[in-house]
Amino acid sequence: MKRDIIKIDEDLCNGCGQCVPICHEGALQVINGKIKLVSDLICDGLGACIGHCPEGAITIETREAEPYIETPLMEQQLHPQSQPHHEVGSCPGSRTRVIEKPSKLYDNISDADQPSELRQWPVQMHLVNPNASYFRSADLLLAADCVAFSMGGFHSKYLKGKSLSIACPKLDQGTDIYIEKLTAMIDIAKVNTITVMMMEVPCCGGLMQMVKAALGNTARKVPVKKIIVGINGELLKEDCV
Repeated sequence: MKRDIIKIDEDLCNGCGQCVPICHEGALQVINGKIKLVSDLICDGLGACIGHCPEGAITIETREAEPYIETPLMEQQLHPQSQPHHEVGSCPGSRTRVIEKPSKLYDNISDADQPSELRQWPVQMHLVNPNASYFRSADLLLAADCVAFSMGGFHSKYLKGKSLSIACPKLDQGTDIYIEKLTAMIDIAKVNTITVMMMEVPCCGGLMQMVKAALGNTARKVPVKKIIVGINGELLKEDCV
């Protein structure tokens, strides 16, 4: 069938990601530094994203496309159990979901069997939606990829009660997008605090630089704590920025 659907000019697109949180259907994602329409099925063609593109890279065209299937991103966030295991046109690895935790943790459990404190999915900075429900008024933990593998008590001591994003400033590409997402988390999702956990290696300092750059763009200011972790997993430094 022919219907209206968005069109992205990749030559104009700078991958800033400002349109992504505006699309409540979850039809837009940043992939390899460019905005992509992940599926015709979940694009309603109304163009709410157009006015949020600073480069004018998004337009509406009329073309052959699959019929629109209404799968609002907000509904997926609030009621993930009601969604089918494989959603049409959605990558299972980047599908937003809240992970419910029991109000009372298990009794008589060994250290080796401690439960995960992760409350959401996804966690990788390129994949997270900064306006997802689990970031709203939350305490954000921004951690380097290696931190959780280095610290034995990462879940119980640092992740518990927080929303998580992970990144590697040395290996990740398109980290300007991370600054845009952090800006949105502060101004739109209105996170309460930010804790930045980094390894002692110099390249990890890029995480703190991203947070400072985002705060330079925001109308709100939030408390920021910096934690440095040793390669052996020990806590080296913890202070407020």
